[in-house]
Amino acid sequence: MYNNNYVEFKKERDLGAIISDTFKFLRLQWKPFFGVIIKNALLPLLVTIGASIFFMYKMFGLFDALDPYSSTYQENEFSSGFFFTMMLFMALFSIITYVIMNITALYYIKSYIDNKGVIDYEMIKERVKDKFWSFTGLGILTILIVLVSAMLCFFPAIYTGVVLTLAAPILVFENRDVTDTISYSFSFFKGGHWWPTFGVMIVVGIIVNVISYVFSMPAIIYYFIKMGTVLTNDDPSMMLESFQDPIYITLNVVSYIGQFALYSVTFITNVFLYFDIDEQKNASGALDKIDSLGV
Repeated sequence: MYNNNYVEFKKERDLGAIISDTFKFLRLQWKPFFGVIIKNALLPLLVTIGASIFFMYKMFGLFDALDPYSSTYQENEFSSGFFFTMMLFMALFSIITYVIMNITALYYIKSYIDNKGVIDYEMIKERVKDKFWSFTGLGILTILIVLVSAMLCFFPAIYTGVVLTLAAPILVFENRDVTDTISYSFSFFKGGHWWPTFGVMIVVGIIVNVISYVFSMPAIIYYFIKMGTVLTNDDPSMMLESFQDPIYITLNVVSYIGQFALYSVTFITNVFLYFDIDEQKNASGALDKIDSLGV
């Protein structure tokens, strides 16, 4: 019997079906899906947000100290060491958050598929611990390969970037090691699968960016309202003070969390893309259905 509340991953899909089923999966699974992601990635996410808030406050103090009209004006050089240290710190924890979210999302979907909608939360927790360095290594290798490709020519960087986007689903669903995943990713796309995948990624990227602007819009609107107040009062120092405004900071935090949540859309889309290509090449979903009929 067909279950309208279960999303079948292992089948071929066109662009419209991939996008619609991605949002169908989120609509049906958003509470447990985001719940387990937040549970696993909460600590590095909070550290990243906290570091961003601290950076805003500290940067205001540095600029204020360089303002000749400020009461705290000092004849000192801009602290480039602090700036780059904070940027590196925030980048590091952003990467950690992204990796944990990616592992959690992919193994959530794997549990969903393997158990027909039933989620094994303990398995996901264990995989976050076991696979963290594998996913990190995969990410580092992917970046290095794309950078080398970019040095050779622009198009090879695009080609390798698209190919390696599906490396994480391959790592999870085919249980390969990192180096084998990288090499297999290129053979996986043989047979004319690159252009359709590229097209889906472009459309999904546009959709995600448009939605991300929705999260960013309140902070942008509030900032321009503050800018109007600055221009009215003819007080340039108020422009810097706006970065310490609790309302502005809160709106930016909401925007930041929303944009991180939107990463899940690309994670899910990549899984649908992986199974679409896998079904065309290997018909694994059809074979699974045949095997289940014989049980």
